[in-house]
Amino acid sequence: MGKSLAYKILEQHLVEGDLNPGSEITIKIDQTLTQDSTGTMVYLQLEAMDVDKIETELSVAYIDHNTLQTGFENADDHAFIKSVAKRHGILFSKPGNGICHQLHLENYGKPGKTLLGSDSHTPTGGGLSMIAIGAGGLDVAVAMAKGTYSLIVPKVINIKLTGQLKPWVSAKDIILYVLKQLSVKGGVGKIVEYSGDGVKTLSVTDRATITNMGAELGATTSIFPSDENTKEYLNSQGRPEDYIQLSADPDAVYDEKLEVNLSELEPLAAMPHSPDNVDSVINIGEIKIDQVAIGSCTNSSYSDLMKVSNILKGKKIHPDVSLVISPGSSKIMSKLAENGALANMINAGARIIENACGPCIGMGQAPKSGGVSLRTFNRNFKGRSGTADADVYLVSPETAAISAITGVLTDGRNYGELPHIKDEIFESNDNFIVYPDNMNKNEIPVEMGPNIKPFPLNKPLPENVEGKVVLKTGDNITTDDIMPSNAKLLPYRSNIPFLSKYCFIGIDENFSERCSENNGGVIIGGENYGQGSSREHAALVPLHLGIKFILAKSFARIHRSNLINSGIIPLVFKNTPDYDSIRLLDELVIENAVKQINNGTVSIYNKTKNETYISEPNLSELELAMILAGGKINLLKK
Repeated sequence: MGKSLAYKILEQHLVEGDLNPGSEITIKIDQTLTQDSTGTMVYLQLEAMDVDKIETELSVAYIDHNTLQTGFENADDHAFIKSVAKRHGILFSKPGNGICHQLHLENYGKPGKTLLGSDSHTPTGGGLSMIAIGAGGLDVAVAMAKGTYSLIVPKVINIKLTGQLKPWVSAKDIILYVLKQLSVKGGVGKIVEYSGDGVKTLSVTDRATITNMGAELGATTSIFPSDENTKEYLNSQGRPEDYIQLSADPDAVYDEKLEVNLSELEPLAAMPHSPDNVDSVINIGEIKIDQVAIGSCTNSSYSDLMKVSNILKGKKIHPDVSLVISPGSSKIMSKLAENGALANMINAGARIIENACGPCIGMGQAPKSGGVSLRTFNRNFKGRSGTADADVYLVSPETAAISAITGVLTDGRNYGELPHIKDEIFESNDNFIVYPDNMNKNEIPVEMGPNIKPFPLNKPLPENVEGKVVLKTGDNITTDDIMPSNAKLLPYRSNIPFLSKYCFIGIDENFSERCSENNGGVIIGGENYGQGSSREHAALVPLHLGIKFILAKSFARIHRSNLINSGIIPLVFKNTPDYDSIRLLDELVIENAVKQINNGTVSIYNKTKNETYISEPNLSELELAMILAGGKINLLKK
């Protein structure tokens, strides 16, 4: 039986375990990336491990999230990250250089390598045929310290692409179609691998758009083969030596298959408030819009923005629309300025903002109350834009640009042909990169401002675990719901005690106070609890508030790992109807917790109702050890 491309790369990096779906393995990690929203925690944890040197081939610390320096907090975080980067031989990308995933694609991604990043959209690197996985910050810190990462072997879904996209239909429409077919939890426990004749019609940045939003499927990662288009892209970035050809065996065996005929696709949009709530632009209709935002790590490439420039050239943005554009990197911004494309955008009435994540994570450019915003981003969760009652639609750059002109959601296929985007050669520019000094680690001090507080640590699992139900949620709770990430709170990502006052603030404004009154407690969750961002704050803040365990119908992959890393037990209902029986402030008890966790089935007694519920932790050997120790840091210390 032939091998998938994903399993070939995993096999080449295998350190421990057997490469069988459901088994636990440890792989060698070649590269890591962090960004500043999660990075301070990563580097606090790395410092706590007191390693002499990092074990990866390359690690990069990017500053792209907290770039609105309205106070000292963000600047202090940047200085802290920069100082730790210097101490450990990590490259530091200064604010203004661009968005981590676009930058890594341009400058450092290599076919066949493994990349672990403290950001859920790290799978962007799969567009360059990497095994690129998003993870919690502690996992990334350990990967730098030890050079390895442990995971459960995913199944592999093969998506075979046939045909060729028509004008005004793009890579964004491909992944929106896949999301419609598979849903936001359809990729959990799986790798998505693309193949077929349609692949050769897609550029590397097209592929990166698709692998980037594979995160919205809940997938471990997504990957494309490395071919002539890969070679062309690496040549354009001045890195021809990094090219190798990679593909699956012709007779590769997959766990699932989906075929997508690119010729049949049309412009699509994800409607509020989920990336899988997808329909065609024609079916949705010409709804009036107030704002258009183009950019993010999904659609801020050179080719994307050149399409936008050509559509806007000689046109005028509709009077009722605010158009904001954020290029993905300084190199792209420079090229757009050189060739006049930037002038086309500005002359049309577009607002050009910094090369950063910006409005994608709620850092500025919030829509008006009740507004409609079209965005080329990857997520449209309710309130993520910074406006709780705004309706956010996810669309391609082409659809976004033409809609900004017409003032309504518009299918561009009636607006003529789009010009072909000529390949460009980018000159190397590392002026935004700070390279580490060749100094002894201990000669470089850590700069730590007053807003940076220690991360919380759990205690080993006690014999009895009990607490009152302090929150009961519905399905598809996101990490944005758990720990909001907006312009108000993002400067405090290094201050867990401060953030704790805002935990679940959009779901239940009394949650933090209820935890305080009841000495922590228990959370009851629905399906896909913890989807979205990789931010471990969504586990660290509940840990600080005293959450003992979370009992849910199912968990999203990264958040589940972050809970285990923090020593919070993720339990899954064996009988989902039991969910309906539990009420707020019911008192739940797990007796003989250590024995039950070891046995793999956990009985939870509801003292308030005199009922018993059966749950399953589904822990691997390593995960079990972490829960018993009270988290990953405690286990490493042991």
